Amino acid sequence: MTIELDHTIVPSRDKEAAARFFARIFGLGYDGPVSHFAPVRVNQNLTLDFDDASDFESHHYAFKVSEAEFDAIFARIEADGVVYGSGPRSSEDMQINHRRGGRGVYFRDPDGHLLELLTV
Repeated sequence: MTIELDHTIVPSRDKEAAARFFARIFGLGYDGPVSHFAPVRVNQNLTLDFDDASDFESHHYAFKVSEAEFDAIFARIEADGVVYGSGPRSSEDMQINHRRGGRGVYFRDPDGHLLELLTV
């Protein structure tokens, strides 16, 4: 049996604002709330279900992307003026990394969750 992640709940102070930010930066669609979630389909197999919460810890979400996807997403990060960095502890140094021959970048969403893009 193959196990794959189907969806995960992403806590936020404003689920719709968080879903719109994520969808815009990643170049994905957001069709509005479904029940009490604000879902964003990441790919055929995974949905991030944003949900309102008043108190939560920040999480780390890492996404492996192609070189072309990295370029497109990174261009939107820069266009939106999002602060980014080269590592989880240097997420504001305005640098990308080149680990294992690829590229990577870290940035925070409006709720403080650390988002990571990596190509390798």
